[in-house]
Amino acid sequence: MKRLILAAIGPLTLSALALSACAVGPDFHAPPAPTLSRYTPEPLPAATGAAATRGGADQSFVQGQDVSGQWWTLFGSPALDALVTRALKANPDLAAAREALRAAHENYLAQRGALLPTADAGFSASRQQASGTPAPPLASNNNLFTLYTAQLTIAYVPDLFGGVRRQVETTRAQADAQRFETEAVYLTLTTNVVAGAIQEGSLAEQIEATRQVIKAETEALGILRRQKALGQVGGLDVAAQESALAQAEATLPPLEKQLAQQRDQMAYLTGRAPSEAPEAPLDLGGLTLPAALPVSLPSRLVEQRPDVRAAEANLHAATAQVGVAIANRLPNVTLTADAGGASTSLASLFTRGNGFWGLAANVAQPIYQGGTLLHRQKAAEAALAQAREQYRAAVLAAFQNVADTLQALQADSRALAAAARAEKSAEATLAISRRQLALGQVSGPSVLLAEQAYQQALVGRLQAEAGRYADTVALFQALGGGWWNRKDV
Repeated sequence: MKRLILAAIGPLTLSALALSACAVGPDFHAPPAPTLSRYTPEPLPAATGAAATRGGADQSFVQGQDVSGQWWTLFGSPALDALVTRALKANPDLAAAREALRAAHENYLAQRGALLPTADAGFSASRQQASGTPAPPLASNNNLFTLYTAQLTIAYVPDLFGGVRRQVETTRAQADAQRFETEAVYLTLTTNVVAGAIQEGSLAEQIEATRQVIKAETEALGILRRQKALGQVGGLDVAAQESALAQAEATLPPLEKQLAQQRDQMAYLTGRAPSEAPEAPLDLGGLTLPAALPVSLPSRLVEQRPDVRAAEANLHAATAQVGVAIANRLPNVTLTADAGGASTSLASLFTRGNGFWGLAANVAQPIYQGGTLLHRQKAAEAALAQAREQYRAAVLAAFQNVADTLQALQADSRALAAAARAEKSAEATLAISRRQLALGQVSGPSVLLAEQAYQQALVGRLQAEAGRYADTVALFQALGGGWWNRKDV
């Protein structure tokens, strides 16, 4: 039996070594890196500028600085770090993306097996009664017998034109694309957690500030009502203050709604149900605004952005698919070998004289398929052109994201500085107005206007502060999140 198996395998091995050729279709070459020197029309300033308030530190732009793999730690908040750590462990979207990556890798390994010969072993046993009219089928002249057959079949399809190799190349590129899509999920999750925590903390402070405003306007209404009782003010002043109080109270429920929904979102991001007790909102006072902001070179950005890398991998897969379509139109060779033994006794199954073997070669050339194979090739070529444009769109979108964020950060510092000045001025004006109201020196409408101005300035400053933190997070996201510097990659 050993000789039979060697006789079957030998020719296939020689064929595998002899039959080889270059793969048909275009070879993939990574698109060249962009030659741009900056993202914005005008050169970036050295720094954003500072504001005399919390979260108003000056931020400098450092050209070419690398992005940390754990960029969120630059905010210096252990509570924020704990939130991100929990999300990375428990978020279902990230877990699903990792399983999708594992499946893509296994599909690639499975496709590689098509390059190798296949071997199948079989065994059968049958009880037969032969007719006595023709010659008996056995040398023993027995008509009733049990036949045992053991067989090894080896098949090999030489990859003459590289169609199988191109398909392996496709699945490998698809696995690469899934890898970068997983990194995109990772980046989206971490940025959503950090930005969501900042938004949650800002909403909590806006709610508290609104409650303080409502309290102050309630006190002012009490003063006006007492002055009305003394005949010092008219009913119009009291009604105007009642209206202002009602307007302030009306701003509270929408903020509470936003906070509740934001907390539900944070629960989901960290792998919990909304009914599970969440942590207290993040204290924005515990955050440190990163002082040095990295600005990657445009030529490096295309290597850092997961979406751009995924688009590049998809372009690679589309390139290989053209080769697959071309190879499907060319001749196909199949080599097979069978070796085994047949006997009426298991003991003599592999003895001399009971063995058999066979070799076969088959060549098939598609002649007419109704245009199917030709149009599949043209479809693959169109898909390749589409993938090129999708890659180009991903690069342009990446540059736009970075430019938008850099411009937003410069505007944020000016907006926060203006909001801080407006708050301080409105607070001083309101304090003076309230003292004068208590002394009867001004009327209710004057205080009303001061209260409304202060309420708007306070909320505006809190929103501007949160916006500056959020756009800092957006910059790290736009630059790719530093995944290449993580230890688990």
